[in-house]
Amino acid sequence: MINRRHIRVKVMQSVYAMQQSHNIDIIREEKFLKHSILKMFDLYVLNFQLIIEVQKLAAKKMALSKKKILATQEELKPNTKFTENKVINQIAESISLESYVELNRLNNWEDDDEYVKIIFDELQKSDLYKNYLANTLDSFKIDKAFVIDFFKEIIAPNEKLAEYYEDKMISWVDDIPFVNTWVVKTLSKTKLDKTFVLGTLYKDKDDEDFVSNLFKKTILKHKTYEEDITNKTPNWETDRIADIDMILIKMAITEFTNFPSIPVRVTINEYIEVAKDYSTTKSSYFINGVLDKISKDYMKNKKIIKIGRGLI
Repeated sequence: MINRRHIRVKVMQSVYAMQQSHNIDIIREEKFLKHSILKMFDLYVLNFQLIIEVQKLAAKKMALSKKKILATQEELKPNTKFTENKVINQIAESISLESYVELNRLNNWEDDDEYVKIIFDELQKSDLYKNYLANTLDSFKIDKAFVIDFFKEIIAPNEKLAEYYEDKMISWVDDIPFVNTWVVKTLSKTKLDKTFVLGTLYKDKDDEDFVSNLFKKTILKHKTYEEDITNKTPNWETDRIADIDMILIKMAITEFTNFPSIPVRVTINEYIEVAKDYSTTKSSYFINGVLDKISKDYMKNKKIIKIGRGLI
């Protein structure tokens, strides 16, 4: 499921896009933001589909090899450990995955099956695959460990696959690392004789509402926040502050004043971490300093009201 940090990243990107395009249609941009997050689930599902399709390709190649006129003993009696992998079969039998694929018409691996072949070829050449087939032990635990390693070592780092995903949807560029972690977590939770069920996009309704509220409130009050930022940075001209830094500070102020259950320190730490990934090398220090000054001023003037213990 999407976490609060990645929600903040998605909101930051939408605020930035809106400001750069000088677009004032908040409703349209909010719809695109939500659509962008929803499409993350497509990416999540496509990865599971890919694992299934690679297994299907392996089974197809085995069947064709058996029909050769001069088939070898190995081709006549192939190692079926991969095609009988219990975890992959569990995923393939998942009703939740099948329903989502049909409802959203995710036929990518039918239309672009060359990527299935690329992944299978790379898998066959790997020591991971050879060692798995050579292992005479048979258990759900071994099968699960192999599938997790298959995804982490073969699928996730594949550059051609990453380029394909990025071509399909530009917002996936930043979503791929997050979704890869999500896939691994889901695979790690699989259990013997348990139905495979896809994860949920949001943890709860609060997280879903957090998307819209953080975005809209930041946009609607960004001019007011800009004045407060200017007052706390007298040695800086507004145009000298990096665009991303300014947006992150405004989003943090929105959290200070509109989300009473989120501690001030948590908010500051979260935006410092986002800045490390998306802004300049010195941005995290700058943002920390500005937010510390603003939060103290807001608390003094009772603009920040937090509910519960330890929330300041």
